Parts: sequence; structure tokens; C-alpha cells
Amino acid sequence: MNMIIQQRPLISRPELFQDVPEFIARILAARGVQSEKELELKLKNLLAPTMKGLDQAIHLIDLAIDQQQKIVIVGDYDADGATSTALMILALREMGAQVEYLVPDRFKYGYGLTPAIADLAFKRFQPDLLITVDNGISSHAGVETAQSHGMKVIITDHHLTTKETPHAEAVVNPNQLGCDFPSKALAGIGVAFYVLANLSTHRKKLNKSFAQVTQYLDLVALGTYADVASLDFNNRILVDAGVKRIQQHLCRPGITALIDLAGREITQLQASDLGFVVGPRINAAGRMETMDIGIECLLAQDLQIAYPLAQQLNDLNLERRQVENQIKQEALEELEKLQFDQQQLPAALVVFEEHWHQGVIGIVAGRLKEQFYRPAIVFAADEDGVHLKGSARSIDGIHIRDAIEVVAEQYPSMISHFGGHAAAAGLTIKKDQFHAFKQVFEALIQENDDYLFDSILLTDGELPVENFQLSTVEILKNLGPWGQKFPAPIFEGQFNILDSRWLKEKHLKLKLGLHNGQAVDAIAFNASEKYDFNPAWGTVNLVYELDRNEFNGNVSLQLRILYLHQHHLS
Repeated sequence: MNMIIQQRPLISRPELFQDVPEFIARILAARGVQSEKELELKLKNLLAPTMKGLDQAIHLIDLAIDQQQKIVIVGDYDADGATSTALMILALREMGAQVEYLVPDRFKYGYGLTPAIADLAFKRFQPDLLITVDNGISSHAGVETAQSHGMKVIITDHHLTTKETPHAEAVVNPNQLGCDFPSKALAGIGVAFYVLANLSTHRKKLNKSFAQVTQYLDLVALGTYADVASLDFNNRILVDAGVKRIQQHLCRPGITALIDLAGREITQLQASDLGFVVGPRINAAGRMETMDIGIECLLAQDLQIAYPLAQQLNDLNLERRQVENQIKQEALEELEKLQFDQQQLPAALVVFEEHWHQGVIGIVAGRLKEQFYRPAIVFAADEDGVHLKGSARSIDGIHIRDAIEVVAEQYPSMISHFGGHAAAAGLTIKKDQFHAFKQVFEALIQENDDYLFDSILLTDGELPVENFQLSTVEILKNLGPWGQKFPAPIFEGQFNILDSRWLKEKHLKLKLGLHNGQAVDAIAFNASEKYDFNPAWGTVNLVYELDRNEFNGNVSLQLRILYLHQHHLS
């Protein structure tokens, strides 16, 4: 894999930002920030609720609460689906609704409002109104089945669709055809928040029972960040408000318990911790067992109830990691058996082992994609013994869903169904077709230009020498939350090596000299596996992010190295 380092191109103009240092103005312009107003992450700046279908949805739920009709929420088995389900339950109960929930078991029912789930909802609850969260935009048959049982159906979703929406009584999805809501980046939880906040405002005006929906912004932040939603201005407002509530201990007991069990300090929580610490623990329930554990943890009214559930999620996450590491190890061995070296990898990595666990193949595909910078599809056996379920992850420039569709069109009997988008997709193939599929898919990806398989690392250029300060770390932190499509700033530069040592024989600790005579510490984790480093060469080129290092009560600036290379000056 070739690593190409480039400076991030500017999308808007640095001159738009007068009150900040020039390097900060460039960082903002490189992320497409259009004005200083976009730095004011206040709830009053949220987009107006102009979503198609919103009024119909509010009217139906309002009526259901007043008439004490039975409502059932059909969720999804990831963190976005779990937080959306919990939010609906909490806010609707606060308004006086009779409401229950149902989440499909991914191993039994698959994804979304299927006819089987509509039957199950009817059998278990006999509801008058069914509301989907984070799913449903493609569930034409499921909607019809629910309606045949006498239920009215409201779909709330955010997934992309190019087809006509199902004939539900109301459909709220900023990505449905004909919806002119300006942000298409809302996660499922964001859509649910808009529905509930506007329902509550409507009921308050009519002097009916309503909910303080802003008290649940911790759930909105968690679901949005964990679903890797693009952090446009609207989503940054929602995430920032939720993170601030969590830092002030104004959050669900379940979130407090999960952060505590992960050994994090709640007052220091960053938005990224929602994606890398809390989110995976919630997701582990849907991957390894049943998402009910995750939802019940989020619904828990006090720490006494929340802690045992959070502990269960923590244990499931450890199990998920072990299973995932084992599959990844086996997948790597599988690739090595093919005797490819880094220089001659196939264009796509397609792997399968009989005993792999369906719940973690997506994560393993993602890890393989990152490690080798190739599209990866990891398959596991389906319960029926006839099919394989695959999870695909792709690199920039190769649209994985469209590539699978090309194969499906050329070989109609090979792929039974598939879905997804540019970066990630899922598919089911016949087991006896695995080798044929692998061959066809690898050949198809091979047709792409070689340069697509070069990994590009975008930086914010060189940090001015006077900004190597702890105060810069604070300034950058306050410009967040950073995340998807709004990446945290990273810098590049050449430094003199003053001192170097290895920690535990794998992490590289450096003392670096700047050209103004200042010395700064830097660390590269797991460097022994990634880089050839020779201290005798005197200088080193780094791509890094700024970090705080706390040791024995002292706080100092530290560079966290993301990439390291050296030019030997002979």
C-alpha cells in the first residue's frame, strides 16, 4: 500500500473568518464552514422542521396518545436503532402514551419491518399504531402486512432510497423523494428527535401533556455519532448539545454506567468517545445477542438497574472483540495462504470460513479494508446451510453496492439479495457459488485504475511553530465536535530527533526539536509493526495530531504520530 500525503483542499474561503488565527481559518475553510455563525452550536440554530410527512406523523401520534391507542415501536439492532427506540419510548411515555417496542433479531429476521415482524408485532401487542425508527423506507411488504392487521403505520428513517416510498399513513425521512429538508445527514435518531420535539411543541400549545425532549439529547448525540452520520452544522449542534449534557451528568443512567465501566472520566468525555467507547458496547448487544439489552440499559431509570445491564454489554463487547480478533487472524492467514505479499495483493479481499460469526463480519471487513486498503467482503454461513451472508467495506472511489449490483446483473442466480451504499454493503450468495463470486468480483474490482489503491492521507499542512502550545489543543477541542465529514485537524512536518526510545518494544517515544529551539514530545503507538525507524538519520517526517499528555500531575503537549517516514540524506 502506497501512502500519499496531501494537504486538504479548501472548500470555502479562509477570509470568511476574521477573528481566528490564519491556520484555524484554513482548517475551517478546508471543512466547508461557510460563516462564523456556523461555529455557534446553539439549539436555536437548528434547521426548521420542514420535513415532508412530519405534520401527518404528528397528527397521528397526537391522536393515538389522546385516545390511549396502543403504539409499538419497531427499531433496529444497532446503536442508532437502539437510541431511537429508547428516545421514542421515553418521550412518548412522558406525554402519556401507551407504548411498547420490538427489535428484530438480526439472526432470525434480518433487517427492517418485514412481514414476519409485522405479524409478530400484531401477535404480541395488537397495536393500533406502528412506528418504525431507523428503518422502513424499503419495507413495502411489511407495511402492507401491518395494515392488513388493522394497524396504521408511520415510518421514520434516514436511509437513502431511489424508489417510491411505501404506502404508510406517514413517512418522515429527509432522504425520501420530494423532501426538501436541507440536511440529508440526520441519523435515524435525528429524525425521531425532530418528530418528537415538534409533537411535544404541538401538544404544549394545546395545553396537553408534553415532554421536555431536549433532556434526551444525550441519546441523540450517541446515536448520531455512533452511526457515523456526517457532522454537518445541524448534526454538530445536536452532538455538541448531547455531549455537554453528558459531561454535566445530565444523561441517562445507562450512559453513565457504560462510560464508567469503560474507565473514562465523564466530565472529560469527547464526542469521539461516543463512537469508540459507548457505541460499540451498545452495538455488541445486536451483534452477539439481542438489542433488547442495549435498549433496556438506555431506558433504565437509575444506576442500580443500569449497572448490571451495562456490565452485560461490556462483557458482550469483550466477547465481540475476541471473536472479531480470531476471525481477523484467520482471515489474514487465509490471505497469506494465497501467498500474496503487500506488493501483489488481489484488487479485492474476499474471504469465508465455515465457523465465522455473522455478527462481527462487518467489523472484520472494515479492519481488512483499513489494513490493506482494498475493498473487502467477509462471509459467514447462514443458518439454512445453503447460503452465505457477506459484509462488504470499500475504499474511496469504489462504490461497493454498485459493484455488487454489476455482478448481480451479470450472474442473476449468484446473488440472492444485496443492499447498501458506497462504503458499506451486505449481500447473500449461495454457498456453492462462493469461489465463482470471488473470482468474478476480484476481476471486476481489478478493472479500476491502480491509483485508487493508493491510500491518501489528507493533512492541514504544517502547524506554525508558535502554535506548538497546550492552548492550541484547547482551541481545536472547542471547535469540535470533530468526526465524519468534519475530521479532526492533523498536521505534517519535518523534525530533528533529539532522543528516541522504545516502550514495551513496540511503541516509539520521541523528543523532537523545532527550528525555534523548542523541544516537544511525540509518541507512535504500535510503531514497531508499521514503520522502519532509524534514529541515526537525525530527522523524521511526521503526520500527527496534537494531544495533551498527563503524567504524575504534569500536563504537557504531545504529538500523537499517525504516520512516520524518513528520507535518508546521503
